[in-house]
Amino acid sequence: MKYNKWTVALAALGVVSLASAAKAEECLSPVKTALASTTISGYVDTSAQWNFGTGNYNLPPYKFGGIDKADGFNLNVIQLRIEKPLDEQDWAAGYRADLWFGPDANRLNTQSFWGEGNRAGTGDLAVRQAYAALRTPVGNGLDFKLGAFDSIIGYESIESGNNPNYTRSYGHTIEPQTHTGLLASYRFCDCFSASAGVANTYGPAINERAFNGYYWSDTRAESYKTYMGSVALTAPDSWGFLSGSTLYGGIVNGFGGETLTSYYAGLTVATPVEGLRAGVAFDQINIHDVKNDNWAIAGYLSYQATEKLSLHARAEYYKDKVGDGGTLLFGRSFETEDGTVWVGPRKAEVLALTATVQYDLWKNVISRLELRWDHSLDGHLFGGKSPNSYDAETDTYTSSANLKNAWMLAANVIYKF
Repeated sequence: MKYNKWTVALAALGVVSLASAAKAEECLSPVKTALASTTISGYVDTSAQWNFGTGNYNLPPYKFGGIDKADGFNLNVIQLRIEKPLDEQDWAAGYRADLWFGPDANRLNTQSFWGEGNRAGTGDLAVRQAYAALRTPVGNGLDFKLGAFDSIIGYESIESGNNPNYTRSYGHTIEPQTHTGLLASYRFCDCFSASAGVANTYGPAINERAFNGYYWSDTRAESYKTYMGSVALTAPDSWGFLSGSTLYGGIVNGFGGETLTSYYAGLTVATPVEGLRAGVAFDQINIHDVKNDNWAIAGYLSYQATEKLSLHARAEYYKDKVGDGGTLLFGRSFETEDGTVWVGPRKAEVLALTATVQYDLWKNVISRLELRWDHSLDGHLFGGKSPNSYDAETDTYTSSANLKNAWMLAANVIYKF
């Protein structure tokens, strides 16, 4: 057996024996073999943001935005990924663990449901994904994920650096985020693949159950689960400039405080112009047993001007209405003994335009500048300096929002390792 020079030196000094060193080496070999194909990667996501004008209480309610990021410098999140990807073996096995640290980690709400704070999302630490990956030699290979994994639907990723824009869309905001369950994926051919899965709930809390005692009025069976499915079609090489274009659709149905169904359809298209790609995404969420109208449609353009310079644009329309009055993202109503107290608008329609310039000046660094405009098409949704105002004559609370337009300029720097 070969020993490294430090082991030989320690043996010469009598600190260790070569026999014990050999035994220790034998014990460590399985561990070293298991870790040999494990990779560690991640990123640090930072930003600086300026919200034009005064009054930031009612900002556009897209995901990972908010008051705490307005008009200042921000550490958004640190991601640490520990992973052993599936190899080409018939019975391949691996795993992935994505850990988040920082303010954005609190917004994942993936804390175990019965954990401290009951999903309060405080502590700047969260598990984004953690699953075992398995492959069985069925046909072309049937892949499984068992554990906590990202939602299977959506045009945008939960990782900002993988998206064409820094800020998230309204469509991404109303999509499900994380599930604890089992997901199966199969590629029938280069042009067609599908996924299907079952999870505990629609919501992100790890190990949550639809029948848990937190929802005292819930009468669902203990076996109630969330179900999901998706298909992807990819244009073959024979389609010329359209080669690589992708059409994707998916559905997620289950319980997340109330029964919800999300529908998604997205298309990414290559164009005859070199470096130019276009996309469109449609998201709809249906809250069961309540009359609602919640959907978003967005168009995307991305142009790779040079090796380092790329330009990205997004235009989006979002409609938000729940019940007879109230919204999903801009505030809901609640009942009191004296009547209904409104804490937000009765409905909302928003047009959002986003322009992003990305220039990769440093190695392993994403650096970009983004201008975003959110415009209310129905009433005043933005601005204001307080959560609400009180009208004594009607005994109602109303939002302090007083603006139809919200402008934001942000710089985003992400280091990937």
